[in-house]
Amino acid sequence: MKLAIITACPNGMVTSVLCARLLDAAAQRQGWSTSVEVHDDAHPERQLSATTIEAAEWVLVVSTGPVDLSRFVGKRVYRSTPSQALQDVDAVLRRGAEEAQIHVAAQASAEPLIEAGKRAPRLVAITACPTGVAHTFMAAEALQQTAKRLGYDLQVETQGSVGARNPLSAEAIAAADVVLLAADIEVATERFAGKRIYRCGTGVALKQAEATLNKALAEGQLETAAPGAQAPAKQEKTGVYKHLLTGVSFMLPMVVAGGLMIALSFVFGITAFKEQGTLAAALMQIGGETAFKLMVPLLAGYIAYSIADRPGLAPGMIGGMLASTLGAGFIGGIVAGFLAGYAAKAINKYARLPQSLEALKPILIIPLLASLFTGLVMIYVVGKPVAGMLEALTHFLDSMGTTNAILLGVLLGAMMCVDLGGPINKAAYAFSVGLLASQSYAPMAATMAAGMVPPIGLGIATFIARRKFAQTEREAGKAALVLGLCFISEGAIPFAAKDPLRVIPASIAGGALTGALSMYFGCKLMAPHGGLFVMLIPNAINHALLYLLAIVAGSLLTALVYAVVKRPEAVELALQPASS
Repeated sequence: MKLAIITACPNGMVTSVLCARLLDAAAQRQGWSTSVEVHDDAHPERQLSATTIEAAEWVLVVSTGPVDLSRFVGKRVYRSTPSQALQDVDAVLRRGAEEAQIHVAAQASAEPLIEAGKRAPRLVAITACPTGVAHTFMAAEALQQTAKRLGYDLQVETQGSVGARNPLSAEAIAAADVVLLAADIEVATERFAGKRIYRCGTGVALKQAEATLNKALAEGQLETAAPGAQAPAKQEKTGVYKHLLTGVSFMLPMVVAGGLMIALSFVFGITAFKEQGTLAAALMQIGGETAFKLMVPLLAGYIAYSIADRPGLAPGMIGGMLASTLGAGFIGGIVAGFLAGYAAKAINKYARLPQSLEALKPILIIPLLASLFTGLVMIYVVGKPVAGMLEALTHFLDSMGTTNAILLGVLLGAMMCVDLGGPINKAAYAFSVGLLASQSYAPMAATMAAGMVPPIGLGIATFIARRKFAQTEREAGKAALVLGLCFISEGAIPFAAKDPLRVIPASIAGGALTGALSMYFGCKLMAPHGGLFVMLIPNAINHALLYLLAIVAGSLLTALVYAVVKRPEAVELALQPASS
């Protein structure tokens, strides 16, 4: 039998490729001949030729949104979703072979009319996480799949590391019943003035997509889009954390660029940058003297921006620059950001001006008064004590003995593996990134190494204990392995969601070991992201082989622990309802 497979997941290539690989492997096991077309962001990676389509006996389309089926008129077509395919590929293929229907041109125009008549709830959503790599797209995909299953009309804009994808149109926003902001960082809400808004984190949207959509429809509240407007009271508990992560997310590109520039300058020798006029000196000037000096002002500025919108940006950056020049580092930058943000927010809320002068408030009054307040507090109150505290912390990190280093590595490594991209993971990550501004590179090495362990370890487990894993889990393990090499801890989430009581402890054990070994070996990392691929940059990591050994040791520990404690009968029980 000849089969054509099309997978299309608009907000994430990982799921598109994973579905295609699973279906292709399952079809090959049954002796079928397959041709596969994978879409990413609605653009095909490999377009099936007309000859291939003509030769296929039927077509399987796995997608979360609309797909142009005009090429398949006259062919037997069966449609499914990624969630169904990932749950049981054999059942999808079996049903497809039996239930595929001849596709006619009239169907293409009939489907939208049917959907329009249902008057389904309409939602628009934005997903955004601090690094904009994994949770952003995984949450979007989970929401889209669930909305389609529930019959809801949902459009999602992802604000990832390369900017906004699938931006929401003004017409879609105007027609929406509610706006869902599934974000771990602050996102601009001016577009949604007069609309009901519901906020949650990307982790909640990913793991509880149906509950999130229903809560958004039931509990969304009107919010004003005015700068510095007060958020609903229920959000205050997570507000401080979200503001901090917003600052970190904007600071990250500067840290990566600066760190790698410094590493490149070391290619010519550790002290080569001291010779003026050389390329090494130029690279150090770009990275160490420019990029790294902008890290703290960016951190403070965007913390304030998250709190008070654009009026908080100028006082936040001024406070951050003062923190940098006073030696208060990233801790001082955090303090300055919150001082500037809440000062700007208070001035905006309580300063009353005549209507004719109200327009001067965001461009004159707020920046002036908030900058004055923040600057004076930083110079006369906060700067020196925080600088002393940071100096003591830096001295402790640089001079701590082996035991303290190992304990810190264990702590950071365990935190990176507790919730796989959640608040505890991000807290450890933000702490380590902040220390880069103070030239403390060891915690960053331990943190990134430990963050790679869960997906790599679980991927290895699917190889060494193959009989304990279903075919879908083995394929997911291959994807997790690749994601782990890129420092995307979220690759382990499918395993953790299915078996948290075994996956999480196994991950923590491996992460703690890796963090401890990294600190024990004295590994130092210049860049806060990139996974093993950072090792391709000369001197981005010292003791590269020992660093690799630490990652391998922790990953193997996680793999062996999970391979031992995983129960194969749990897989069989999980698959029984799907096959019956």
